[in-house]
Amino acid sequence: MDAKVTKLLKISGFKAIFALKIVIRQADMDEILQQIRADLRRSMNGIASKSMREKGLHYKLNFGVDVPRLRELSKRYPVDAQLAELLWVQETRELKILATMLYPVHEFDMDKADKWVKEISNHEIREQVSMNLFQKLDFADKLVQIWTDSVDQEIRTSGYWLFARLLIVKSDLINQINKNEIMEKMILDLSAGSYFLRLSAQRALTFLGRTAESFSKKIMEGIQNFQTSDDAAKKEIFDSLNFEFTDFPD
Repeated sequence: MDAKVTKLLKISGFKAIFALKIVIRQADMDEILQQIRADLRRSMNGIASKSMREKGLHYKLNFGVDVPRLRELSKRYPVDAQLAELLWVQETRELKILATMLYPVHEFDMDKADKWVKEISNHEIREQVSMNLFQKLDFADKLVQIWTDSVDQEIRTSGYWLFARLLIVKSDLINQINKNEIMEKMILDLSAGSYFLRLSAQRALTFLGRTAESFSKKIMEGIQNFQTSDDAAKKEIFDSLNFEFTDFPD
């Protein structure tokens, strides 16, 4: 028997019972974590893991398991906040992604969102947490407004990516967001030094421009000078968005 459990069994009273429940609960979580690790080892893909490293996706541990397989594995485990928290703090790619799949949406609050957005380690995790968790929150519109107004480029990047996700799934929360204000911020950030900030801004602008011709026209007007820029990246952004908005459907 675990030494902590043995010690608590010798103590009487409500506090001891409560503490015992916590110890047992933690033991359950640790056991589940070991089961998940075993599942990941059986599903590991060394070639995929190596490819991710070569593309700049660095994790302390990466089993190379693809996301569809992780989604299958997630069905074996409880949707549980404590488990998700435990997985999120692990320096393992697959455990972090599983955390975004297993956190109960109704238990995830604004404070938790503000904490997690600061802990996003790379763009893959940003994509996964936005798709699996953030976009499902009933206050996702507020997160977009707050994060896109941040002076922290990483947080702003996550804000734009979440905005794009809400546009993709045609969330009703889009109607609560000041789209013109965010559009102006994104156009400015197309000139930012951060590649992923530019990427997130461009992606969100693409989906915003598809919602209405009025937006696509404003976007193209805002980047008109990109067409004749000496910066190849800006020219590529102009050509890409111009292609997306050509022959806008009536």
